[in-house]
Amino acid sequence: MPPRSSPTARQQRLGSELRKLREQSGMSAQQAAALLGVDRTRIPHIESGRFGISAERVRTLAFNYGCPDTGLVDLLAGMAHERDRGWWEEHRGLLPPALIDIAELEYHASALHTAVTTHIPGLLQTEDHARAVFDTAVPPLPDPDLEARLALRLRRQEVLERDRPIGYEAVIHEAALRMQFGGPKVARAQLEHILARSERDTVSVRVIPFAAGGFPGAGQSFTYVAAPVAQLDTVQLDSSHGSLLLDADMQLRRYRGLLDRLRGLALPVDESRAFVRTIAEDL
Repeated sequence: MPPRSSPTARQQRLGSELRKLREQSGMSAQQAAALLGVDRTRIPHIESGRFGISAERVRTLAFNYGCPDTGLVDLLAGMAHERDRGWWEEHRGLLPPALIDIAELEYHASALHTAVTTHIPGLLQTEDHARAVFDTAVPPLPDPDLEARLALRLRRQEVLERDRPIGYEAVIHEAALRMQFGGPKVARAQLEHILARSERDTVSVRVIPFAAGGFPGAGQSFTYVAAPVAQLDTVQLDSSHGSLLLDADMQLRRYRGLLDRLRGLALPVDESRAFVRTIAEDL
């Protein structure tokens, strides 16, 4: 099997978790290779995501590494066993890989927690609002690129609508709610869409009003992607240069703490819904 030229973020994460387990066990790459009966150079390629690995071999390595967490091992074996091409693969080669990785990350998440200060979360955007946001790109996006990004963003929202939707929490600053991308009519429809989504049992929207003053992480937008086991959680950061994925233990603890701080500043769910409705009525 030839090496992958561009492993996905999920393939890289599987490799990095296997590397963590190996390093925690004190075993060398050469010793791990001997367990699998492969050349010692194969292990670094597996741990970088450039080479695939079977579910059975994941379990062999985990057992010999002394990993006691059966839940983690089952998930890693499941990641290795994945063969089906998800819907997001239709967009690979048409859009930046980071955008495809976000869609795959959300699809496999058990819960999503988003905190934004200057824009509406992508999973809550209407088509008109999203189009207006993409229209502000510098330099302007060519029409085919804009339509491809729009299609991906709208398709990602299916994680909130499928038979077993994931839990979704959005902490949104008042500044984001008052941004009028596309003009007052589009902005009003966007706020009404947020209100409608917030009525669902699996969706929680809370607002940080201007009156809350300054707070940590102001100006930064991020999503905390919860996995079925905490070791596989991921933080996704947004910037004008693209997306960044973080998964180091210290980074995860930092953003869990930041989320707790932001929740403490945000209005309760019912008050947040009334707050959004007031802004919509003023447009």
